[in-house]
Amino acid sequence: MNRLMMTATITLLLVLLVPGPRLGAQAPPAPATPPQTPKAAAPIDLTGYWVSVVTEDWRWRMIVPPKGDYTSVPLNPAGRKAADSWNAATISGDGCKPFGGAAIMRVPGRLRITWDGETVLKIETDAGRQTRLLRFDKTQRPGSERTWQGYSAAEWETVGAGRGGRGAAAPPRDGSLKVVTTNMRTGFLRRNGVPYSENATMSEYFDRHAAYGTEWFTVTTTVDDPQYLTQPFITSTHFKREPDGTKFAPVACE
Repeated sequence: MNRLMMTATITLLLVLLVPGPRLGAQAPPAPATPPQTPKAAAPIDLTGYWVSVVTEDWRWRMIVPPKGDYTSVPLNPAGRKAADSWNAATISGDGCKPFGGAAIMRVPGRLRITWDGETVLKIETDAGRQTRLLRFDKTQRPGSERTWQGYSAAEWETVGAGRGGRGAAAPPRDGSLKVVTTNMRTGFLRRNGVPYSENATMSEYFDRHAAYGTEWFTVTTTVDDPQYLTQPFITSTHFKREPDGTKFAPVACE
């Protein structure tokens, strides 16, 4: 056997003996990408300072309505009885009842919205000096104690989210913030004693939009209360962005 043939034979034996990749074998899967935190996944930015713009229900929001004026609130007989028992002479004793969770976004004033960590969006109001904690962590549950602002469970509802093709950017996201609040103390839907009970549930949708160079958000609120209402009480409230917090001046309700 000549030298050339010997070299070819040795090469062939090495190819046959050295294991190569098996046919049909798959590459190991890529490591899973950890899910984004609610803060990172936010489709809209609600942080900053905002002021309410009263474009409707002026007579019920900007001043204290007279006793017995519960127009447009679907009170049942028990609700009307409770509203009719309110006494304007003792309004100073109402404390934080007009600033509870089911009504606070309707109270004219300013908001400061910030993230408290990665899973809690915090809303602070200057009217009544209230703090709402909107919790995205679904493993948390409300406690037994009822509070003025109750327990708020939050989640993003997104549209247009998803992965782009290879080499393409993901399409822009848009969406709303959904919040459901329970465990509230009994309070007032309006400052003249129009009631909601501790059995009430409040659902909200927060939406961002812009108009004529101004940033806004609108919160659409639905209050369900089997104790005092014959049907859901629905309102829509508008807030305009402010450049800073120089006008944010909290005043406690009690």
